[in-house]
Amino acid sequence: MQIKHRLRLATTIGLAAGALTLGLIAPGVSGAATPSGTLTFAEGPGASPNYIFPYMSCTFFSVSNINGFQDLTYRPLYWFGTGAAATYNESLSLATNPVMGNANHSVTINTKGWKFADGQTINAQSVMFFLNLYHAEKTNYCGYNAGYGIPDQVKSVTSSGNTVTINFTTSVNPNWILYNYLSEITPFPDAWSVSAANTPAACASGAYGTAATDAACTAVFNYLVGKTGQGIASKLSTYADSFWQSGASGPYVLTHFDTLGNATFLPNKSYSGPQKSMVASVVEIPYATTAAEQVALRQGKIDLGYVDPTNLTSSGSPSNPGANWSAVASRYNLEVGAPWSVDYAAYNFNPKSPEAKFLDQLYIRQALQMTVDQPLMIKQIFKGYGYQQINPLPPITSAAISGAVSKKNPYPYNPNKAAALLKSHGWSIATGSAVCAKPGAAANECGKGISKGDVLTVTLEYGSGIPSLQTQVSTEVSEWNAIGITAKTLAEPFNKVVGDCVSNAATWSICLWGAGWIYAPDYYPSGESLFVPGASFNIGAYSNPTMTKLVKATTFGTTKLGAFANYAAQQLPVLYQPNGTNAYSGQGIGEVIKTLKSKIGFTPNSLTNFNPEYYYFG
Repeated sequence: MQIKHRLRLATTIGLAAGALTLGLIAPGVSGAATPSGTLTFAEGPGASPNYIFPYMSCTFFSVSNINGFQDLTYRPLYWFGTGAAATYNESLSLATNPVMGNANHSVTINTKGWKFADGQTINAQSVMFFLNLYHAEKTNYCGYNAGYGIPDQVKSVTSSGNTVTINFTTSVNPNWILYNYLSEITPFPDAWSVSAANTPAACASGAYGTAATDAACTAVFNYLVGKTGQGIASKLSTYADSFWQSGASGPYVLTHFDTLGNATFLPNKSYSGPQKSMVASVVEIPYATTAAEQVALRQGKIDLGYVDPTNLTSSGSPSNPGANWSAVASRYNLEVGAPWSVDYAAYNFNPKSPEAKFLDQLYIRQALQMTVDQPLMIKQIFKGYGYQQINPLPPITSAAISGAVSKKNPYPYNPNKAAALLKSHGWSIATGSAVCAKPGAAANECGKGISKGDVLTVTLEYGSGIPSLQTQVSTEVSEWNAIGITAKTLAEPFNKVVGDCVSNAATWSICLWGAGWIYAPDYYPSGESLFVPGASFNIGAYSNPTMTKLVKATTFGTTKLGAFANYAAQQLPVLYQPNGTNAYSGQGIGEVIKTLKSKIGFTPNSLTNFNPEYYYFG
């Protein structure tokens, strides 16, 4: 997600490198009269775009589909991030600043009257199209969190002209509603409100929440997406067609796309935003592995790419980069940025997983965490370009939103302590494998559901084709085996791993796609997407009433994130991993060809946004 959220399949917001504020960035207007040159961009290894419709399940909710692909053509209602920052950016948003009212029981949105590529004005009906579809098919959208925000806390919606007013059933945190829900709305064109080719349906124009509108929107969903994912949005060969490109609201239209992920974008002549493209075209190039991309990098065939840290011979740090890879240093500059993400591997708590009974035990999760040597991996594998992850907050989160958060790792690397912990709970490691000798639920026994003779086993599925991730996995598996935990591994391409993990398949008990979770487009790191029952990306089915209570205090109320973060550090709902610096494609360390210029700098955006309209050659 980085798997939203983005696995993204995943930001530095506001004040002092991390505070979520409503501060604005006002980029300059383009000075280029005629766009020129082709900008080439390297897609992540095994993570080529494979979905175009900006309403998707968690299977497709990734950096490769959203930040590096859809956002070039389809802009969300409210934009976050330009340059290195992830701050709310009114100048690039399709609507003016939202206005809260009625003691935070309502919010009013006014669109700016910009245009889609087909000439239609982006107005209230364009916003209602998304909201109506969301009401009808909420469980099929990755941003949905049962009981939270939009649509579950929406009482009614009214619209007219360019104005939409959403009324809530309760008072809501204004920053939370903007950063985690209004941020996810993408206005859609009327041309997409069809139940079949050339067959209009009243999803865009219908009244919010009525049975008739829900039925119309379900028909539209079935055509575009399909209940089994076989709608026209799954037909990669159609992506550059006029149907999809008619709805372009961003600075580019897609003119070529193939099943490998090769994509060509040209400037959108109807784009109404402040920054028009300064390059004549943008070409995105797929790579199956990091090694394949590194070959192209050495040949100078990519303008924006990445280098795996294992290629670097000189160490550095996020704030003080070292020397670049000598093989490309003459052509490229190395760039790193701080991520607005949490890096972790998901645990599978679903009872259908035969290994869930082990992960249900906090002491086993503690033992696993205590054998993840984050400082050493950051030093040796990441060459210093990373941060220790001990809770779900981004590594650099301002106290303005976090409050009091412990900086002490509750489970530092200590394999001897991890082994002793297993033995103290009734596991025998005499044969080299941990075998349950004392079944039962007492403090000195293996735990509920574990039988005598059970071998402590975990199955780790992870993303292939990335050398640094392979080394990371090998290191952790070796540590687990050393204390008696039998660790089996399954390597798959990124898109396959995400699909398996999101489907909660019984084939894995630990899932590591290799990029964690970027808090985007739910930018406020409050946890309702990851750790509460029914959450959009709670792929491991984690459930803890205390955790849910702490999350709600930060969303429905104005409580800071400290208590939630500290509890999540202690309870280990996930296996925390070292968090690497952010780069283009959410991969490795950024490389920028020296002939490329930028009006916003080259520090990789903390949201992994890709804004090629600000780049030019000179």
